[in-house]
Amino acid sequence: METYTAMRHFADSWGLLAMTLFFAGVVIFTLRPGSKKAADDAASIPLRED
Repeated sequence: METYTAMRHFADSWGLLAMTLFFAGVVIFTLRPGSKKAADDAASIPLRED
């Protein structure tokens, strides 16, 4: 039971912080200047002819 309590404490503190930082990084990466061209290019891939 001791390992469960330790893992729960870790997830409640550092795990939440890690997930929040990851989410913020994804949002910043997506909204960075210059990403519109790359997103538009990726969105048009299924419509391209072979």
